[in-house]
Amino acid sequence: MASSSHRRSRPDRRPIPAPAVVVAAVAAVVLVVSLVVAFRPDGGGEDSVASVAGGQVSGSPTASTTASASASSSGTAASASPTSSTASPTSTPAAASARPSPSPSTPAAADSAEPVARAASGSASLAGRIRPGTAYDGVATSYDVGNGDGACSYGPTSDVMTAAMNTADYETSKACGAYVSVRAADGASVTVRITNECPAPCEAGQIDLSRQAFAKLAPLSAGRIPITWSLLSPAASDPISIRYKTGSTQYWCGIQAIGHRNPLARLEVRSGGAWVRLARTEYNYFLSEQGSGCGGPIRITDIYGERLTIEGIAVRPETVQATKVQFARH
Repeated sequence: MASSSHRRSRPDRRPIPAPAVVVAAVAAVVLVVSLVVAFRPDGGGEDSVASVAGGQVSGSPTASTTASASASSSGTAASASPTSSTASPTSTPAAASARPSPSPSTPAAADSAEPVARAASGSASLAGRIRPGTAYDGVATSYDVGNGDGACSYGPTSDVMTAAMNTADYETSKACGAYVSVRAADGASVTVRITNECPAPCEAGQIDLSRQAFAKLAPLSAGRIPITWSLLSPAASDPISIRYKTGSTQYWCGIQAIGHRNPLARLEVRSGGAWVRLARTEYNYFLSEQGSGCGGPIRITDIYGERLTIEGIAVRPETVQATKVQFARH
């Protein structure tokens, strides 16, 4: 006997029994009544659809906005799954944390990023060739410092714990004023301040020490010894001083900072409502060729990114004028 499914699949020309007609008629009536109820203006079916749609659209504005921002910042496609538009409150913090950080190119971001630059120990361009926390291999030689003056133009000094830095690491006087710890192979060490430049044949890594400083590492007869050296941020207590170069006026001036604990990265003057960065010379003065800012506020920055603003320094050539500021120790 054929199955009912097989029977429905084939055309059947036999008369339909009366009970079957009654059942079919009742089913048709039920179907019609259901359709009428479902599509009435106040029918329960439409209310159900509206309720579901309302649940999707009426999600919290914060969650939906944040989800959009997250998709934008992460580069995901706009065809995210519908569940993303109905994000639960617990997903909001995660979406908020995905927001991109402020760009450092904006002034506000640059100001807020300054402490970060300092924490990086000047690993950016401020540090130049001589970087904090780095040990350098080289050789030490010695020379007679005479009255203590040198290429850094600090003038005569009674301090004999000084040295001349090779031209490469001198870096257009950027090494001037730096305190360096020099260590010999046997462990003997000495701290010197860079006041001079050692030209060729001095090579990169070489430091020409005063005879007095060299003698603390080895006999002068040794002539040339292998060393390692690194930058220091000493416990200096005196404030920084400022000196204007000979010939300085309000129309042209050269400015020098003296006694800074850490190497200088830049010197700026206030002119026309803005800070103007001055060019550095090999003799350790910063020049204002057109007189911009001469006699006005001065701002100095060390290789760690710390900025100090100095005011009240008049244009008095060759006069060392003390300030009340000093860079922080690192």
